[in-house]
Amino acid sequence: MSKSTFSYLFLFLILMYSAACQPVDPQRQWSMYRGNYASGILDEANLPQNWDIETGENIAWITEIPGLGHSCPIVWGDNVFVTTAVSEVDSGAVKTGIYGSIGSVPDTSVHHWKVYCLDKKSGKINWEQTAYTGVPEQKRHPMSSHANCTPATNGDYVVAFFGSEGLYCYDMKGELQWKKDFGVLKSNFFLVPDAEWEFSSSPLIHNDVVIIQCDVHENSFVAAFDIKTGKELWKQERDEYPGWCTPNIYSDGSRDIIAVNGYKHRGGYDFETGEEVWRMSGGGDIPIPTPIVGNDLVYFNSAHGKISPILAIDKSAEGDLTLAEDETSNEHVKWALLRGGAYMGTMLLYGDYLYNARWNGRLSCYNALTGEEVYSEKVGHGNSYTSSPVAADGVIYIVDNDGVVYSVKAGPEYKLLSENNLNEVCMSTPAIADSYLLFRTSRHLIAVAAIKN
Repeated sequence: MSKSTFSYLFLFLILMYSAACQPVDPQRQWSMYRGNYASGILDEANLPQNWDIETGENIAWITEIPGLGHSCPIVWGDNVFVTTAVSEVDSGAVKTGIYGSIGSVPDTSVHHWKVYCLDKKSGKINWEQTAYTGVPEQKRHPMSSHANCTPATNGDYVVAFFGSEGLYCYDMKGELQWKKDFGVLKSNFFLVPDAEWEFSSSPLIHNDVVIIQCDVHENSFVAAFDIKTGKELWKQERDEYPGWCTPNIYSDGSRDIIAVNGYKHRGGYDFETGEEVWRMSGGGDIPIPTPIVGNDLVYFNSAHGKISPILAIDKSAEGDLTLAEDETSNEHVKWALLRGGAYMGTMLLYGDYLYNARWNGRLSCYNALTGEEVYSEKVGHGNSYTSSPVAADGVIYIVDNDGVVYSVKAGPEYKLLSENNLNEVCMSTPAIADSYLLFRTSRHLIAVAAIKN
């Protein structure tokens, strides 16, 4: 080998090593449900506008995920994590659509609750772990699964929550670090306790602390655990009906506060101590959406029951914020719409606008500072939408339950840019990573990326 060739080779190896050692930017990781603190946004993602499952156009890979799960994929660096529950008998069918059935799926088969880690670039399964094996403690709704909670990671650990089947923490190589058993977490319709629908609140990681919200039929609580050891740091009981909300974090300028959605007890808890900071009651009595943060406000929405509000709460809020009947603002509630909140979907705050996607596919756009409606349009032709909207580079992605992905232009004027079909039922919210758009369907994990021929 000549001296010049050796020099080029040596330089190439140094560059490759440097690229491999580049630190991961935590703010650009889709580390929990809906990404960085549930924002649902990753700009400069460089995603393709169109793709085709049948021809393979802009499809990076498709990997089969056994069993049934509505948990969303998360991403850290080149690792993609997803969970599932594999029945030894149940085929895992779901019934989509908008209907009023409150009954449960009568399945008492043995299930295997699993955590998967996949390579983001190839879709290859790096490792899988079975967290728990047994008969589910709770039944599921025909639209639900036994693996609804999206995992969370901080780049050192990944936590997976399976409700009554426990909370599990693994390192990035898949080695179990600790686990927690909270007993039966009964997630049911509060008016009909036998109508079991399965647990669905996802964990949150902040400053090496795992936060969980468990609003269930009895003994509701919010709690914090050290991510390295699993040690309980604090636990606060809640007087609340069963709910399916994931918590979020915001700062009031002097302290971090945990925001939780709810019906009897929507509110904020001090991150360090668990002490209540503020509370309010009222809204949809089966709350599901996650609160989102921006403009020095915390936004909430919910539906089902007398009202279906959208609320904008000041970060400085303290005390009881409950609105009087027909009231739409007070000292700490900047604005409120009493009707129009979504039953399933978490809202999207993107630029100057707040987007609310409802179960029937209607997308409403509001001025985020005033609550004034800008437009309200039905997106596409689907009959039900349980996925929450996400956005990148001026495009909002909305998925119907039939697996059709609608790309909508962000901004004050509604414009449908494209439709792309996943050809499978899709109940989960997609994940966005640099150059990748990841969809969890009923049977697969699908990676969309701009592929150069």
